[in-house]
Amino acid sequence: MENKQMEKRYGLPTAISMVIGIVIGSGVFIKGGKVLNLTGGNLLQGIAVVGIVGLICIICSLVFAELGSRYEKVNGVVDYAEVALGPKYAYYVGWFMNFIYVPALVAMLAFFSAMMFLQLFGIKAIDFTTGQINPAAIGVGAGFMMIGYGINALSPKLAGKMQVGMTVIKLVPLVIMGVVGTIAGLINGSTLEVLDFVNTAEYTAVDGAGFFKAIVGFAFAYEGWILATSINAELKDAKKTLPRALIIGSLVTIIIYALYIFAMSIVGDVKTITSTWPFGETLPRIAFSKLFGSVIGTIVYVFITISCLGTMNGLIMSSCRGLYAISARGMGPKPKFFGNIDDQNNFSIKSAIVGMMTGGFWFAWTVMVWMGGPEMFGAVHGCEWIAWEPDEIGIICLYVMYIPMMIGLMIKAKDLGFFRRFVLPGLGLLCCLFFAYAIWMGYGWKKCIGFLVFFLVVEFIGYLCNKKNQKT
Repeated sequence: MENKQMEKRYGLPTAISMVIGIVIGSGVFIKGGKVLNLTGGNLLQGIAVVGIVGLICIICSLVFAELGSRYEKVNGVVDYAEVALGPKYAYYVGWFMNFIYVPALVAMLAFFSAMMFLQLFGIKAIDFTTGQINPAAIGVGAGFMMIGYGINALSPKLAGKMQVGMTVIKLVPLVIMGVVGTIAGLINGSTLEVLDFVNTAEYTAVDGAGFFKAIVGFAFAYEGWILATSINAELKDAKKTLPRALIIGSLVTIIIYALYIFAMSIVGDVKTITSTWPFGETLPRIAFSKLFGSVIGTIVYVFITISCLGTMNGLIMSSCRGLYAISARGMGPKPKFFGNIDDQNNFSIKSAIVGMMTGGFWFAWTVMVWMGGPEMFGAVHGCEWIAWEPDEIGIICLYVMYIPMMIGLMIKAKDLGFFRRFVLPGLGLLCCLFFAYAIWMGYGWKKCIGFLVFFLVVEFIGYLCNKKNQKT
C-alpha cells in the first residue's frame, strides 16, 4: 500500500503568519526590562541585543529549513536530530527537552504569569535581592500550572482552542505599544531624554558580562522558531517558501520587538526603567499607564498576563506529549506503557502525568533553589554552582545541541552547493558557539559547569532507562 503524503496546502502568507505567531510570545514582556537594566539603561544597546539575537535565530532557522526541505517527514527538533545523527542522538535530545528544557520553561512561565497577575492588584511577588517570595505568588503560579496540565490532559481540543485565542491576544499590546508608544515618546521628548542618558554623569557603562547576559536572557523571547519548520511537508514549494517565511517572519518579529523596547522610553526616567530589575514585570504596566492612563493601562496589562499564560499553555501542550513522543520510537522507560493512548480522549494521560510531575519539580526548583524561597533555603541562588537560571541556560544548551546537527548536514549533504552545504551551516555553527560564549561570559564558569553536571546526570538517567528497556 502506498504511503500517503501531507497535502501541499499552505502558501507563503500562512507560513509567515505561523513564524510570527509561534516566535512572538511573552518573553519580550518579561525580559524587556531585564535587558534595559543589564545594558545600564542604554536604549541603543538594548535594541542591539534584540537585533543580534534575532539575526542568530534567522541564521539557525535557515539551516533547519534546509534540513526540513530535504527531509519533509520531519516535524520537530528531535526529528532533525535523528535525520542528522541517528536515533540515539535524537533520543538524548528528546530526553533533555522532556525533562529539562520544556518543563523548566513551563515552571518559569507559571511563576512569571503569577507575577503579572499579582501586579494587577499591586502585590509584589518577590524581593529578589533577599530571595524572599510572597507565598501568594507560589500558590498562584502552582495553580496556573496545575490547571494548564489538567486542561491539556483531560481536554486536548479545548487546550488547542485556547492557544489560538491567546496567540491573537498577545500581539495586541505589542503592536499598540510598539507603534503608539514610539510615536508618543518622540513627540513628547521622553525618548530623546532616555537616549541622552548615556551622556550624563549618572550613566555607568556596563561591562561585557552584562551585555552578554542580556543576549542570553533575550534568547527566551525568540524561542519557538524551530517549531515553525514543522509544516514544511505541507508547504507549496517548501524549498523556497520556508526560507522566505523564516526570513520575513523573523524580520517582522525583530522590528516589533525593537519598537516595543524603544517604546519603553515613554517612561522617561531611566532610573525607573532599571529599577524593575531583574524581571521587569512592572515596566509594561508603568509604560502603558503613562501612555494610556491607569484604567486602559491595566486592561492592556491583563492582555499581557493572558499572553504569559498562553505561552505557558503552548509549552504544556508539548510537555504532555514529551514522554509519549519518546515511547512512540520504542525508546525510554516502558514505551508500551507510556505510549498507550487513552480511549476516552484519544490522548496519552500517562505521558501528561509525567509531564506535570516534571513541571512540578522545576517549579519547586525555581521558587526554592534559584529564587531562594519564602524562608526555606534562604538566598541559595547566591551559590554560583546552582545559581543558573533554568529557562535561559536550558535554551542555550539546546543551541549547543544543534551544533552536531549542523556538522551532520555539512558531512551528509554532498548534493548541495558550497554555500548551502558549508557556508550556511557554518554560520549557524558560529551562532551557536557565540551563544555558548555569551553564557560563559555572562554567567561565569561555575554556573555553566554546575549546569553541565546536572545535565549529564539527567542524561545518564535517560541512558539507564533506555538500557533497561532494551534488555526487557
